Amino acid sequence: MALRTIRTEGDSVLAKKSRPVKEMTQKIRDLILDMLDTMYDAMGVGLAAPQVGILKQIVVIDVGEGPIVLINPEIIETSGEQTGEEGCLSVPGMSGLVTRPNYVKVKALDINMEEVEYEGTELLARAFCHEIDHLEGKMYTELVEGELHHVTYDEDDEEEEY
Repeated sequence: MALRTIRTEGDSVLAKKSRPVKEMTQKIRDLILDMLDTMYDAMGVGLAAPQVGILKQIVVIDVGEGPIVLINPEIIETSGEQTGEEGCLSVPGMSGLVTRPNYVKVKALDINMEEVEYEGTELLARAFCHEIDHLEGKMYTELVEGELHHVTYDEDDEEEEY
C-alpha cells in the first residue's frame, strides 16, 4: 500500500475527536493497510487514524505479536497501574514518564466489521490507552509526569539485523 504522512504535535487534527466508522468501504480498508505500512515504516507499535490526518475511530497496534486492527474501540475494563516511558510517532524523538493501567480490556470491530475483544497487559495495555486517547484528541504529552526528554539511542543498545 502507501505510506501516509504522520502529523506531528501542533497539528490541529490531533486535538479533534474522531468519528465512528459506520461501514467498511474500500477506502477505509486501504486506509487501514496504509496505516499498518506507515506504523511499521516508522518503527512504531501503534498508530491512530488522526495521526495520518483522518478523523475516523481506527487504530492499528503491533507490539510484536502481529497486527491488531481496532475500529470504534472502547475500553471496557482496566486494572492495576504501571508507570513507564512513553513516546509517540507524532512527537518524534521525545518521551516521558506516563502512568497507565497495567491491564486493559478493549471492545471494537475488526477489519471485517465483526465485534472483537482484546485483553492486554504492560506494553499492549499502554498501547491500547495511548492510541484510543488519540481518537479523543488527547496526546500522551498531557499525561507526562515531569518533563519530556529527548530519546537517544546508544549504538550498543540497537538490535543488529541479520
